[in-house]
Amino acid sequence: MAKKTKALQAKSKIWIEDTKGNVVFGIGRVKILKAIQKHGSINAAAKSLKMGYRAVWARITATENRLGKKLLIRQSGGASGGGSQLTPLAETMLLQYEIVQKEIEQITDSKFTEVLGDRLNIRNHI
Repeated sequence: MAKKTKALQAKSKIWIEDTKGNVVFGIGRVKILKAIQKHGSINAAAKSLKMGYRAVWARITATENRLGKKLLIRQSGGASGGGSQLTPLAETMLLQYEIVQKEIEQITDSKFTEVLGDRLNIRNHI
């Protein structure tokens, strides 16, 4: 019996860096912002991502500092509790990042099939 080969895929990741090579935005920031959007707070987002509050807060703050713009509208705690919501910029960045990421994945898949598909006897199902 012939051994069945696993389907192969090309993977690509994109992120934005500043001129010093520091990450400004990428899939990690996307996950954090989506979690904040869903849960309404940095603390709840951190818990859902199984990350420490400080790690989440540090990444968001670093991105805000590198962009020179705010990603979150923060409300301090108190009797009614605190919370965070995304700024319009953060919402736009999420949407635009996902568009670019999907386009990059399609281009990568297509090029992978074109260049290596015949050699590896595979076909992509785009």
